[in-house]
Amino acid sequence: MKLHRTVVVLLAFAMPAGAHHEFQTFVQSHSGRPVNCALCHTSPDGPEGTGAGQIGSLTEGERERLNRARAAFEPSPVVDSPILNDFGNLLVARLGKRRILELRSKPELVAAELGFANDLDGDGIPDAQEYLDGTHPLSRHHGAPLRLFWHELRAHAFQVAMLFAATAITLYGLISVLRGFALRLQAHESGDAP
Repeated sequence: MKLHRTVVVLLAFAMPAGAHHEFQTFVQSHSGRPVNCALCHTSPDGPEGTGAGQIGSLTEGERERLNRARAAFEPSPVVDSPILNDFGNLLVARLGKRRILELRSKPELVAAELGFANDLDGDGIPDAQEYLDGTHPLSRHHGAPLRLFWHELRAHAFQVAMLFAATAITLYGLISVLRGFALRLQAHESGDAP
């Protein structure tokens, strides 16, 4: 067991910092949606490069944060990698780097291992489900339309009920006014009008 851990640790440091494309490939094939590195990384182009959110642009303090995050082989309450977004940091915090490396061969297990309790963007769709759906777990307007609709309907149930009540009252009033006009017109035609 100790040899296994040593091999995983050595592989993690020997591997390039690039995104794990197995996860991206799985999400794309499972969901049918195009997905880029911004699912987990701060840059849609991944961690390699000199652009914002990429390794080549990190300050000394950010490199220290990156190294601390890379050392999170076991689940940790806080992971703050400057090249990962909140969802990527959540994955490392919940699963640990070791388990993420192991899951590269079975990316379909990520959602179950992450669990369906977290909803970073508050859109009513668990982050693990957004991973499976290929939608962005950090954008409250990016999700399966029907799920977003039901979430918004539940969140605004009172306002929707008031809108329906106001519409019903308005229609009742309009129908009453039209009936009144119809009765007056009928009375006028029959000669009973005042």
